[in-house]
Amino acid sequence: MAEELTPAVPDSAADAAGPDESEEPIKQRKNGLYPGVSDELAENMKSGWADTELRDLEPIPQAAETAARRAALSARFPGERLVIPAGNLKTRSNDTEYAFRASVEYAYLTGNQTEDGVLVLEPTGEGHEATIYLLPRSDRENGEFWLDGQGELWVGRRHSLAEAGTLYGIPASDVRELAGALREATGPVRVVRGYDAGIEAALTDKVTAERDEELRVFLSEARLVKDDFEVGELQKAVDSTVRGFEDVVKVLDKAEATSERYIEGTFFLRARVEGNDVGYGTIAAAGPHACTLHWVRNDGPVRSGELLLLDAGVETHTYYTADVTRTLPVNGRFSDLQRKIYDAVYEAQEAGIAAVKPGAKYRDFHDAAQRVLAGKLVEWGLVEGPVERVLELGLQRRWTLHGTGHMLGMDVHDCAAARVEAYVDGTLEPGMCLTVEPGLYFQADDLTVPEEYRGIGVRIEDDILVTEDGNRNLSAALPRRSDEVEAWMASLKD
Repeated sequence: MAEELTPAVPDSAADAAGPDESEEPIKQRKNGLYPGVSDELAENMKSGWADTELRDLEPIPQAAETAARRAALSARFPGERLVIPAGNLKTRSNDTEYAFRASVEYAYLTGNQTEDGVLVLEPTGEGHEATIYLLPRSDRENGEFWLDGQGELWVGRRHSLAEAGTLYGIPASDVRELAGALREATGPVRVVRGYDAGIEAALTDKVTAERDEELRVFLSEARLVKDDFEVGELQKAVDSTVRGFEDVVKVLDKAEATSERYIEGTFFLRARVEGNDVGYGTIAAAGPHACTLHWVRNDGPVRSGELLLLDAGVETHTYYTADVTRTLPVNGRFSDLQRKIYDAVYEAQEAGIAAVKPGAKYRDFHDAAQRVLAGKLVEWGLVEGPVERVLELGLQRRWTLHGTGHMLGMDVHDCAAARVEAYVDGTLEPGMCLTVEPGLYFQADDLTVPEEYRGIGVRIEDDILVTEDGNRNLSAALPRRSDEVEAWMASLKD
């Protein structure tokens, strides 16, 4: 990684900059190899550059959808200024940053994904006027484009404000002017908190936590029902995820020779080639690690004769993520006990998926899956029945542990800020997308189960879209039944 120059700008360059830039000159790196910039070099770097303005851009594919989402937001909060930030870069270590991911609320309403962006809806007589505030292209006059660590020659070209206006269908302005304007603003204001401390500070005497939370909740609930664009993106994410699972099966011998990290890295390659990233930390849990629900260390051995629980999802370039789990026999064949446990989880998942339909209660699929698992535990003599007693007391949870699913979208656990009555106590509608993911986990140190059960963990998870007449399994291309899993794995080894 190249060392940034970031020397102090000479007086001549600072004088040429605007007042904002000259007040905060580009800082010099303490241990930089160049002590400064000569006037001659500073002048040389200002000229001789081609015009790279992009004049033939088209709006992004979801521009119509983001406009409709902003219209719904405007209708919900008439007469109020609404401020939705993208967020800022976060330091990973010293002078390196984490990869930036814009806030879901901002990306959902704009389609833009750049750091420091802010969407502002200004109230008008007929609704709101939207403006997207962004950093303009790096300044050539003050040397920012080549001297600053976030300058164009270091991290890449930003869109000009004119380009951004075309792409996102929203007039664009310089975000560096926004904080001052917000400090002077009057009238009711709401802001989505937690992403941009500078913007929040500018509004500190104008907002309340209660009113801001109402904005956050509305934007979370707005994502409960997906539009056609979102469904298409979710299917893209799932399709790439299916290919990622195929990639893993093809290299299980290499994972046996190394560790779970080989599995994680293999899936990550598919995610980065076909999407933006993984939607969450990949769980590549082999053997007893499968009993740790969010095992993301992925540093354990992969052994023939044991199971691999792979919970992974590709995130598209528009931030929609899949969330799929398969539990696979490393050597391609389930043992009798592994198959018994796996088939129980499959039966529970089948019951859960069947309960996903419009008009059903959100909880129905969870209850259906848990009833099957509780019945299996009673049948195997692991817990005393009857099943109704087990469910009433929640005794099955020692081995099922988690809920049977969650909403899915731009967050892997989407719509999390929604009201309980609209989400977990709500009713399913066409366009909702959720996971159905029952599991059984017998911890390696669980003395209440026979020794041969210990260290076996099984989860099966699919992404289910509620349709007008029932549901559609977006991840149906990935086999689920135990015999189909074995046949699929064998076909990929041929």
